[in-house]
Amino acid sequence: MNVVILAAGMGKRMQSALPKVLHPLAGKPLLQHVIDTARSLSLNKLCVIYGHGGAAVPEMVARLAEQTGTPIDTAKQEPQLGTGHAVMQAVPQLDESVPTLVLYGDVPLTTAASLGRLVEAAGKDKLAILTVEQANPFGLGRIVRENGNIVRIVEEKDANEAERAIREINSGIMCIPTPHLKKWLAALSNNNAQGEYYLTDIVAQAVADGVPVVSASPSAEWEVAGVNSKVQLAELERRHQLNIATALLEKGVTLMDPARIDVRGELICGRDVTIDVGCVFEGRVELADGVTVGAHSVLVNARVGGGVQIKPFCHIEDAVVGDKSQIGPYARLRPGTELGEDVHVGNFVEIKNSQVAAHSKANHLAYVGDATVGSRVNIGAGVITCNYDGANKFRTVIEDEAFIGSDSQLVAPVTVGKGATLGAGTTLTKNAPAGKLTISRPKQLTIEGWSRPVKVKK
Repeated sequence: MNVVILAAGMGKRMQSALPKVLHPLAGKPLLQHVIDTARSLSLNKLCVIYGHGGAAVPEMVARLAEQTGTPIDTAKQEPQLGTGHAVMQAVPQLDESVPTLVLYGDVPLTTAASLGRLVEAAGKDKLAILTVEQANPFGLGRIVRENGNIVRIVEEKDANEAERAIREINSGIMCIPTPHLKKWLAALSNNNAQGEYYLTDIVAQAVADGVPVVSASPSAEWEVAGVNSKVQLAELERRHQLNIATALLEKGVTLMDPARIDVRGELICGRDVTIDVGCVFEGRVELADGVTVGAHSVLVNARVGGGVQIKPFCHIEDAVVGDKSQIGPYARLRPGTELGEDVHVGNFVEIKNSQVAAHSKANHLAYVGDATVGSRVNIGAGVITCNYDGANKFRTVIEDEAFIGSDSQLVAPVTVGKGATLGAGTTLTKNAPAGKLTISRPKQLTIEGWSRPVKVKK
């Protein structure tokens, strides 16, 4: 089928310089949600109609097309003269042998299942509309029926009192036989309250031409909810997150509070995973069996092994955590971190671009950057790998079973040999030999007759 996505609106009520369809929901633009859903259908052509926002919208579409390998055409609507006028911009690109599905770039949560029912209802020769009944349909186009058959759609501003009482509304999402669509668009008039070319006016033309007009309904009302303000965006964000939380619960994940989780990408969980409140997951995050994630932790593009315990307030990004490890609280694993099995990373420890082998520990107040750490290594409090000289970065190697005393600085490039011990307070600038104690501590002195300075009174 052809899919046309209308994404030309300014979104004045968003109070933002960013085009409305590029505002994020669950970490990706509203328009991308719609494109991703469209890509799950059987596509012949996909065209995005843009207008406001300059080059930002087509640039985003081009990046997405390159990432996914799906050809996506764009067409500019200028000036913006209504939904019918917007679809006119796509006419030269439409394949007449298949129906055309019209979607909206600011309606992000319509499911592929609901669109599938709409396409099925349309078949090859009917005009199908996705409709829903609302308790308060104010401001929306009403579905006017006679003897149960749809005969036209009337917009709020053009409706009389009886028509405004109708609760069945037009979502705007339609599946239309393409040859008829081209004919009907050419015949549209802007003789209405807003002086615009309404796509909805093709319904009356279909009735006049004897083309059946049918409807399908989404599984839930929120599937056709659009975004016109930050309030509505926030409402849909929570709705979407609740949908994700429900799916996780149904797969056996324990969420301490389903209303307090944010998934902004793909979260893959094994069995017996527990997630506490306030956690954020971005990109692709994998949690293996038995993982526990403590409150208010942030995981970005991370892979976490089985039985790992992540304590509260941790930040893990582009990192791999080995089985049975313990992280946090207040730990940070930066990009390039790879932890082996049963590694302990404690409070206020930061690890960056480093590999730490099994059973090693850095339990508190340490920075490990650009390092290769062996197994069963103990890194004391206050230890720093000094990896940056102001211009270049260098690596530190700490071999198996080494013991790094508290408040030591390892000035890279440097190697600590297997089983070596660094005494507390050591500044290591040369390699430490295996199995030996290395210290750089100056001789302790007590200065006789010294007095602490006293503040001079003014």
